[in-house]
Amino acid sequence: MTRSLQAVAYRRPSVLESSAGGRRLGLETSQGATPAGAVDHPRFFVGFLTSPQQASAALLAVADVAAARYYQPQSRASLDPVVTGNGDRLRFESFSGCGGVYARLDVLEAGLDGGAIGHGTTNVDVNDPLREALSRIGVDDPLHLRVGPEELAVTTLDGPVVEKKVPLPDRWLRGFAEAQVIAAGFDLRAELDAGEAVRFLRSLPRGGRTGAAGPRWVVPSGRTLRPTTRAVPGAVCLPGPERLVTLQRVLRHATALRVYGPPVASGAAATACAWEVVLPGMRLTLTLSPDAARGFSGEGGVLDALATDEAAADAELISVLLGWEPRIDIADLAADSGLTAQRVRAALVRLGTSGRVGYDTAEAAYFHRELPYDAERVERHNPRLRSARALVAGGAVAVDGAIGTVRAEDGHVHRVRDEAGVLSCSCLWWAKYRGGRGPCKHALAVRMVRRGASAGRGTVRNDRGTR
Repeated sequence: MTRSLQAVAYRRPSVLESSAGGRRLGLETSQGATPAGAVDHPRFFVGFLTSPQQASAALLAVADVAAARYYQPQSRASLDPVVTGNGDRLRFESFSGCGGVYARLDVLEAGLDGGAIGHGTTNVDVNDPLREALSRIGVDDPLHLRVGPEELAVTTLDGPVVEKKVPLPDRWLRGFAEAQVIAAGFDLRAELDAGEAVRFLRSLPRGGRTGAAGPRWVVPSGRTLRPTTRAVPGAVCLPGPERLVTLQRVLRHATALRVYGPPVASGAAATACAWEVVLPGMRLTLTLSPDAARGFSGEGGVLDALATDEAAADAELISVLLGWEPRIDIADLAADSGLTAQRVRAALVRLGTSGRVGYDTAEAAYFHRELPYDAERVERHNPRLRSARALVAGGAVAVDGAIGTVRAEDGHVHRVRDEAGVLSCSCLWWAKYRGGRGPCKHALAVRMVRRGASAGRGTVRNDRGTR
């Protein structure tokens, strides 16, 4: 697994201080992307949280996920959450160290009171003393929130710098991208009121080996969710229910619980899902991978978008039109860009692979943000994509109508068949996953040749000559 060190620098540690007017929560920012370009320490908001105790608990839940490894727990992870200012809300995002849980807190306009909300994305420092202080916020404590440096620090940049160097695995970046693509295929499957939400979530196991019992399923039944032993129409997968334990932090503040997932047929394999706790002026969402032992990075949902040069060019055009919108309107982008809605969606998937858009299941829409990491590595270090490009470049692919043949590195010839736009393959990967984790490298290579994509930016070859 490829890893690098990501340097994250802050002007000072984030702190929770007491003052005559109440508590003051200062979240320090690192370098981030803004409409004005890269800024060392952007400032997104100064004002009050309208529900301070609820917001503190939800922020701690996001930090819990950033510090967690749910599968084969090892040393504590240390990836600071990402914050995005979208003009009408603040979004705090994190990803677990094991790559299987994505968390997002959306603090909506109703949850903020004060000045304007800025635009941009950066990391925020969440340190252990801050976590301890946030856990002690009382019901009646007014909480002033500052996301970014003090006014004095904006103009005076002298003084010590707090720098963290954290390991940043490529699979973490790929997983962040895959989670957004997978969530775009979710629909609302169930909604529980506060009482039923608390009852159901408190009934879930808290301990034991994560995922040891295999995937569970729940099905809507009246006002609640009923467990079932297998996938049935209308059911929602609950893989590794222990991974929802961080929602316990906010349960007493919940006003509703919403569950999202893909359509499920009888006997279906385990799927990803999203669990959203509705809070006053906020939403806290956890998205779970299909298995506790299976991170999002291997799902392969982004591979088709990465394999096309057309989507790459479209993504460059669409990226120019984005402006940190809280809700991206595909019809508006299609009209502004001159592209079809289908090509806009493909471009957004492509942008998602580089961390430039996320997906909000509650609003069934993409939103603009820019992950503060070297996200170009997502394509460069995707093993299936690299292998497919190598097969095309080596002239190992031949296409004849609905049938493609690929001569693999070991000399075996695999047949790729097109059935109504779905490519199946004779290789072991397809036999094992049946497309459930994206296309295999042979199907990707055939698709590249069909679309005239190149192995790099040069000529595409197959067994029948140059195209």
